[in-house]
Amino acid sequence: MSTSTKTWIITGASSGLGRALAEAALAAGEQVVGTARRIDRFEPLADAHPERFLAVAHDVRDVDGADGIVHAARERFGRVDILVNNAGAGQLGAAEEVSDGQLSDMIAQHLLGPAAFVRSVLPVMREQESGAIVQMSSQGGRLSFAGVGSYSAGKFALEGWSEALSAEVAPFGIRVLIVEPSRFRTGFNDVDVLVSAPQRTEYDGVLAGIRRDLSAVSGRQEGDPARGAAVIRQVLDRHNPPLRLPLGDEAVYNLTELYRRELRNVEELAALSRSADFPDAEPTRPRPSGGSVTP
Repeated sequence: MSTSTKTWIITGASSGLGRALAEAALAAGEQVVGTARRIDRFEPLADAHPERFLAVAHDVRDVDGADGIVHAARERFGRVDILVNNAGAGQLGAAEEVSDGQLSDMIAQHLLGPAAFVRSVLPVMREQESGAIVQMSSQGGRLSFAGVGSYSAGKFALEGWSEALSAEVAPFGIRVLIVEPSRFRTGFNDVDVLVSAPQRTEYDGVLAGIRRDLSAVSGRQEGDPARGAAVIRQVLDRHNPPLRLPLGDEAVYNLTELYRRELRNVEELAALSRSADFPDAEPTRPRPSGGSVTP
C-alpha cells in the first residue's frame, strides 16, 4: 500500500482483532472508520483521536447500511484504502439443533454483510486504482468439527466468495487477504457472546466436551490480538501478499495437517476418480503421463 496516510473501514472494531487493527492503524497515524452495534465502546478511541477516528453504529446484517458508511468514510477522509470485514460471532450447535433462522444468521453475518461492504467500496478502490480487502475468516473457514457447522458454513462461504473476488479485482490494483485466525484472546468465547442453539439430549455425548472446551478457553486463548494485528499489517505491506494467512500457531498446525490429509486422500483415490471419465473424451488438461492438450 503506497498511500502515505491510509484510511481503514473496520467492521466490528469495538473489540477483538478489529479493535487491535484500529488501534494499530491509529498508532501509525492512519485514519479509521470503525463500526459496531454499540458505539459507546469507541469513546476512548474517539477521545484520543478525534480528527482521525470516526465511529458509526452499524449491525453487519444491515446490508443496506454499507453504502452510507463507505460514503461517510470518503466524505470525512477522502478515500478508502483498506476494508476489514471483521464483524461476526460464533455459534454452537449440532445440525439438528440449529434452526433455519440461526443458520441464516451466520450466513448474514459472515457472507452477506461483508459482500455488501465489498460491493460498496469497490467503485472507490477502482477509481483509486488501489486498495485492500481483508476478510476475517477463521481456521474454521477451512476445516470444521462437530457443533460448529453453522459457523463454519458462513466462513466457508466467505472464503469461496473471496477467492473468486480476488481474481476479479486484481486487474484494478485491489488485493484480497483472507485471514484465518485460531483462538485469540478476545470475547469470542464469552458466555454472553458465543451463541448456543437449544440443546437436544441426543447430542450430549457428542458435544459435551466441545461445549466445555469452548467455554473454558475464554481468557486463556494463545492468540494475542495486538500481535495478530501487527502480522496482518506486515502481510498487507508485502509486495505480493498471499491470498490466505493462517494466524496463530494452532491455525498453522491444524491447516497444515488438513492439507496433508486431503492431499493424501486425493492421491489415494486418483486412479479410481479418473476412471469416472469417458475413456475417449477430450481431456481438459494434460494427462499425468505428459503430452500437452489444446483446451
